[in-house]
Amino acid sequence: RGERIAEKMRTWIVLLLWACAQQSVNAVALSRGPVRRKTKEIEGRQDKELLRRSKRGWMWKQFFVQEEYTGTENLYIGKLHSDMDKGDGTVMYVLTGEGAGTIFVIDANSGDLHATRSLDREEKPFYALRVQAVNKKTGLPLDPETEFIVKLHDINDNEPKFDKEVYTASVPERSHIGTYVTQVTAQDADDEMFGYNAKLAYSISQGHPYFSVEPNTGIIRTALGPSDMDREQREHYQVVIEAKDMAGQKGGLTGSTTVNISLTDVNDNPPRFTQSIYQFSVPELTKVGTSVGRIRAVDADVGRNAEMDYTVVGGDGLDVFDISTDKNTQEGILSLKKPLDYEKKKSYTLQIQVQNTHPDPRFLSLDAKDMTTVRVSVEDVDEPPQFEKISYILEVKEDAAVGTVIGSVSAVDPDILHSPVKYSIDRHTDVDRIFGVYAGNGSIFLQRPLDREELTWHNISMFATEFNNPQQTSRVPVYIRVLDVNDNPPMLTSFHEFFVCENAKAGQKIQTISAVDPDDPVGGHHFLFFLAPESSVRANFSVRDNGDNTAGIFTRRTGYGRMHKSTHLVSVVISDGQFPMQSSTGTLTIRVCTCNRDGNMEMCNAEALTSSAGLSTGALVAILLCILILLLIVVLFAALKRQKKKEPLIISKEDVRDNVVSYNDEGGGEEDTQAFDMGALRHPEVMEESKLRRDILPSDALLSFSLSYNQAAGFSVLIGCAFSQMRK
Repeated sequence: RGERIAEKMRTWIVLLLWACAQQSVNAVALSRGPVRRKTKEIEGRQDKELLRRSKRGWMWKQFFVQEEYTGTENLYIGKLHSDMDKGDGTVMYVLTGEGAGTIFVIDANSGDLHATRSLDREEKPFYALRVQAVNKKTGLPLDPETEFIVKLHDINDNEPKFDKEVYTASVPERSHIGTYVTQVTAQDADDEMFGYNAKLAYSISQGHPYFSVEPNTGIIRTALGPSDMDREQREHYQVVIEAKDMAGQKGGLTGSTTVNISLTDVNDNPPRFTQSIYQFSVPELTKVGTSVGRIRAVDADVGRNAEMDYTVVGGDGLDVFDISTDKNTQEGILSLKKPLDYEKKKSYTLQIQVQNTHPDPRFLSLDAKDMTTVRVSVEDVDEPPQFEKISYILEVKEDAAVGTVIGSVSAVDPDILHSPVKYSIDRHTDVDRIFGVYAGNGSIFLQRPLDREELTWHNISMFATEFNNPQQTSRVPVYIRVLDVNDNPPMLTSFHEFFVCENAKAGQKIQTISAVDPDDPVGGHHFLFFLAPESSVRANFSVRDNGDNTAGIFTRRTGYGRMHKSTHLVSVVISDGQFPMQSSTGTLTIRVCTCNRDGNMEMCNAEALTSSAGLSTGALVAILLCILILLLIVVLFAALKRQKKKEPLIISKEDVRDNVVSYNDEGGGEEDTQAFDMGALRHPEVMEESKLRRDILPSDALLSFSLSYNQAAGFSVLIGCAFSQMRK
């Protein structure tokens, strides 16, 4: 505070000296005013100007006043004087402009200018004012209005201010000396054009010896070497930067800010195991892929630089165990790669290596890694019996006798005790109980005959169970293939009827026949066709084997008489040529028909026509539809007859013919035809036989005649539909 008071006293002294010098200048200027005006008038006369002008006598442009005045009286700024003022009191000065009458006042008689209060340059650096000399009596201006500036003289009254109160920055650890961190900037509201009031210098007051700041720019840099800037030792730093005006000289004002600097991580630390030896135990029945245990390595780095890879590099379990990395915890997960067997190997020793996933060669060698030992003990478990194979395939001939052993399965108890094993069949896979098994040795035998043509494969499941512990059971699939035996003869295909034209020539081919055999020989079927002995004597037809399991039927003579013999029966023997040979005899029916020149059948006997043409499915459907339509017509006709029955002429319930009415008066003669039905009096032979009476129901004979007529018409339609369908 004492320094600031001394500074203000020096400022007041300088200001006082400046005011004295200003007064002297004003006095000289005023004394030279008339001379300059006369000189110009003489020059004007010499130039013979016709227009005379009045010249202003103001000799000032601007005044200076120091800001932050603390006196009790008005601050004297300067004196305003016009050449028209002769000192006789007739001139009055009038002040206008910014702050006139409030901030600035003028003595109307003398022209002295004062400031009424303290002014702040940072609030407003200058004021534009106007002054005019007028005649007191007339109020007329004596001079044109003159503008002048009152400029505030700056003093160092504002301390520097930083753009931010707190800065945040970061720099990688292990950085070299002089590495750029960040830059801070401060502003000073004082006049930078006046002295060093706004000339700033930066310095660091907190943060040594790790960081430094450039005095002129505010750039912060590292001040220590890589070994001293280690994030793992210290990560966060708080640095205080000061900005001082007056170029940092004594007496200058100071502002400060805080910079929080963090060291970012680099991969400069290798991972290390927390233990030199790890021990785990695992049951021998553990499934492949199951986790055995976790091992842990730590890395002082963070994030991506702390990611690590584990590898099994040695030991007697390289092919049994595997290890992977948990991406969340960076732990090594030891898992089972192959099944374990306590009876074969009871323990394993592994060498595990760990290293960084993303090593940085600037800080770490690529060979930076760590090793540990893992010991795994296998625990004994009571295991179920184990079959020698994962599945069995057996074969048996379809003609094997019941009780024949077709094969066997074998299983043993892998435990040290080697408990005896018994065998059984899963009856859910052998519902018909075709197979059986000897419980002691696992031999499978037949309980029922087999037929390959019915089922080629039988898939069953076998159980192996420990005698001492029935809960320990294992299963194995057994696939039994039934081998073919030539036990079925070949048979002709289903179509056995053909026709031959009456005018057929000798050697003419009638039809090609084929055969089928449900057996499946290894080399395929090879059928042989020939005439049966009973058809070979005086044969009218012959059989030619084509060699491709088909044969052709040929005529052996020219011309066949349909009237003489309309049907020929030909017996054909088919043999499969296998061992044991199987054969069958098929009978072909060949009918004699009349044909046209192209060999197309025109007419056969009724039996041949019916059998050859037959009734197709479409014809049968058409016949059924016709019958259905006929039934609907009959039912509809009967219903209409009942509903549309008209009322009789006489409504009485009694028959008119049974009533005899007598009258005592005379009749009306032939013209009286209204009382009785005159038709009843006619002779019965004269009446039309086809006319029905309207007053009684029709007789049963007439009704049956009508129905018979309609049924006959319907049947005729049915026959027509059927015949039309057969022709199609």
